[in-house]
Amino acid sequence: MKIYRVAAATLNQTPLHWEGNFNNIAAAIEQARSEEAALLCLPEMAITGYGCEDAFLSPATQHTALEMLNRIVPLCADIVVAVGLPVNYENALYNCVALISDGSIRGIAAKQFLAGDGIHYEPRWFKPWMAGRHVQLHFAGEPVPFGDLIFEINDIKLGFEICEDAWVANRPGIRLAERGADIILNPSASHFSFAKHETRKSFVREGSRAFACAYMYTNLVGNEAGRIVYDGGAIIASAGRIIAEGKRFSFKPVALTIANIDIDQARMQKTQRPQTGANGTENKVSFSAPHFKDTLRRDVSSPVNDAPMPKAEEFARAISLGLFDYMCKSHSRGFILSLSGGADSGAVAVLIKIMVDLALAELGHTELRNRLAYIELPRMDAHSIVNKLLTCVYQATRNSSETTRHAAETVASSVGAEFFTWNVDEMVSGYTHMLESSLDRTLAWDTDDLALQNIQARVRAPGVWMLANVKGALLLSTSNRSEAAVGYATMDGDTSGGLSPIAGIDKAYLLNWLVAMEKNGVAEIPAMPFLKAINAQQPTAELRPLASSQTDESDLMPYVVLEAIEKLAIRDRKNPIEIYDIMKATPNTDSETVKLWIRRFFTLWSRNQWKRERYAPSFHLDDENLDPKTWCRFPILSGGFTKELKELDSL
Repeated sequence: MKIYRVAAATLNQTPLHWEGNFNNIAAAIEQARSEEAALLCLPEMAITGYGCEDAFLSPATQHTALEMLNRIVPLCADIVVAVGLPVNYENALYNCVALISDGSIRGIAAKQFLAGDGIHYEPRWFKPWMAGRHVQLHFAGEPVPFGDLIFEINDIKLGFEICEDAWVANRPGIRLAERGADIILNPSASHFSFAKHETRKSFVREGSRAFACAYMYTNLVGNEAGRIVYDGGAIIASAGRIIAEGKRFSFKPVALTIANIDIDQARMQKTQRPQTGANGTENKVSFSAPHFKDTLRRDVSSPVNDAPMPKAEEFARAISLGLFDYMCKSHSRGFILSLSGGADSGAVAVLIKIMVDLALAELGHTELRNRLAYIELPRMDAHSIVNKLLTCVYQATRNSSETTRHAAETVASSVGAEFFTWNVDEMVSGYTHMLESSLDRTLAWDTDDLALQNIQARVRAPGVWMLANVKGALLLSTSNRSEAAVGYATMDGDTSGGLSPIAGIDKAYLLNWLVAMEKNGVAEIPAMPFLKAINAQQPTAELRPLASSQTDESDLMPYVVLEAIEKLAIRDRKNPIEIYDIMKATPNTDSETVKLWIRRFFTLWSRNQWKRERYAPSFHLDDENLDPKTWCRFPILSGGFTKELKELDSL
């Protein structure tokens, strides 16, 4: 048997943080060496960070990336290492991976298929490399093979599929298999979305089976650049079977997944294929590496987890990791939250508690304090750490109820947050009287409903912004995706904040998640009975007089209906009549009510694109995202579906 010990590293990188990224790479190499791994695969764009955006086009960025590569090369004296970076060749930029061994760059492979949909804009910066093409470039005065390459180390053949390369039908692995590849490496920057990891496992497993090889996938982890959360989760498979899998949503900046791969076992499944390259030549780079040999160690440290992670757990882990990294990388000294006593702000408070619990459980007190050294966090329990990191404020007006005040205080106390109660009614009255004096008339609910509601939300913003400035903390906005879809939020009021952590999730799901967390919890996250104070309520903005019994759903429509229309209209791109044909049979609802809901959605959607353009950054969670900067573009000014809605009314 030819047993080779290999390692796939997940790294928490930051765009253009040269020293931090280098330190993580160096730590991964040292850990892999201590594990006696012969081969280490690092993630896509590990040197620069994946999310450099237009900074990729800067010659300074490209030059510094090569400088850092030059610093990495000497670290690879007795190990083969694959590390990602951008490389400029003939005035075009390519997404590449350098293969380093024994202090030399053996070759640089270039990505052939670029991700240009959804949140990805790779064609803006990079060019796709042509299959079969290989050239030479010079690095540090030495010629280096570049392009579509296969490497032969001793008698083991190795090739690359770089992230998107593996997600297309005509994937490079097909041609690598024809050339006899024994190991295929997939360095990726694959963003999190619900259930996506199961798809990754499928293409890794199937790739190893179809190509009769060992297949190694690795990924970034954490909130790298602000909007995207990477979930890590390295996967190693051989001959159609996953043999090792790394932890997902890790709070550690560097984590290794180790496996012993049996090359002979995979080779036995190979069929005879011609081994050709461009123009009939084998684009192969051959070199010897004395350390790249059969391992004496037979222990494997990375187990396999075949059970898919429940959506409720993925949601909690993705948001909590995103919050933690955003706080650390922005050097914020915790969070400020305007806690209304409702579902949205309550969910954000709970997610911060989960963040602390998970980070403390994985990192321990010492490492957590080191990561948050700029906050001077003393040794304490999770409850006290939350108190240090989270300040909540309940801001009451005459329209606020004792129910929401009690719920806010209960949640804040239960998670451990510092809690203040402010009464902002005097400020509301001040603005109201100022405007009444200017207009020479009294503002009334029957004529000025929107203005009287919005001023209550807006006067709550300056105080919490001031508190955030004093504490050096990050103010969180609490709007959800359903509110964003129909503009059910006050701009410069409850939308105020530097980060909007739940803007990527719909309200119907959020309500169900809170109930699940109250009753059962999920995985390592225990039940939170105190959430009953929120879950027992009907969602309400509490901006009209209490006697009006205002609720969100009476203002809009049932949240489950709003979610259904939103998916059909935005994700599935159906027009009002098509949606009506699908939804007209909604139980216990007459057709005119269904028309009303559809008309209301499309009218509010069209009217409120300007609000979506101004929302604070949010985390990407699925293919129903409404963020116009990364996923869903719509004109700020439009015809508002007037023709389509007129046709709907005529039915």
